[in-house]
Amino acid sequence: MSEYDVLGIGNAIVDVLVHADEDVHEREGRIKGSMQLIHAEVANALYERLPPGVEISGGSAGNTMAGIASLGGRGAYFGKVATDQLGQVFAHDMRASGITFQSEPSTSGMSTGRCFILVTPDAQRTMNTYLGAGLELAPADIKPDIVAHAQITYMEGYLWDPPLAKEAFLTAARLAHEAGQRVSLTLSDSFCVERHRMEFLDLVEHHVDILLANEHEIISLYQTDSFEDALEKVRGKCEVTALTRSAKGSVIVSGDEVHIIGAEPVERVVDTTGAGDLYAAGFLFGLTHGYALAEAGRIGAIAAAEVISHFGARPETSLSELVASAIGEKARR
Repeated sequence: MSEYDVLGIGNAIVDVLVHADEDVHEREGRIKGSMQLIHAEVANALYERLPPGVEISGGSAGNTMAGIASLGGRGAYFGKVATDQLGQVFAHDMRASGITFQSEPSTSGMSTGRCFILVTPDAQRTMNTYLGAGLELAPADIKPDIVAHAQITYMEGYLWDPPLAKEAFLTAARLAHEAGQRVSLTLSDSFCVERHRMEFLDLVEHHVDILLANEHEIISLYQTDSFEDALEKVRGKCEVTALTRSAKGSVIVSGDEVHIIGAEPVERVVDTTGAGDLYAAGFLFGLTHGYALAEAGRIGAIAAAEVISHFGARPETSLSELVASAIGEKARR
């Protein structure tokens, strides 16, 4: 039996969530709904101009691992922080949630990464990310014993931006496959896909067993205007693909199987930050706990619905209790 259900590898980032008006994108030169990398100088200037925000440990894969823990799963996480206050906050939050976090912090160089998330009244989020110490994640930070004992090693597409992190990504994928375990990738952001399309296509076909993406990302990957066309293009490229479509739910394809999963009802959408991250948590939890594909997708939908119902990208209600109430044990293989 594997010691961990899921190992997450990602950019360790503290989120600064700010309520913003619709004009903020024009004022700040940002594209609504996107993730844009920024330098330290821009990050400091943005922090000065924005209204007060809420600081919460985040990062895409970090959010997913928090979801895994809330579901009752066993998780580990690799990500680089600095020995500063935000780095201590991030490490504490991960460990307090029950996630194994053994990454050594940087003692010099850049500060801990942060992401300014502008949330407009329509609940859309625009991310402005300073990767900071996360840029220094390197192959030496990948602990082979943990990779070998995780059923699924899950990595975010954002890792493909920093060169050292890209090497760490490939090292982890190789170690996982050598140990007979599976590798999962989230495409992270359509702009990220545009930056690395050819490399992502190679990853999906040759290095990834489980792919997660949203509708815009998969359409961008295959340069088509049709979700249905993109779905057919990705079919067979890896073992399982789960594609989210916001209010339309999600579609899961594996070989000849296609499962259409409805979105879980939400009384009020407050903030869509983390929706994809938490869907991934639910889906991967389902896969590692013997649930059929359709029910794993349902667990993902339940987790995503919880996180968009409040401010912030990590669950505030026990996901294990929500899942037990909604589907219980009936769907296990």
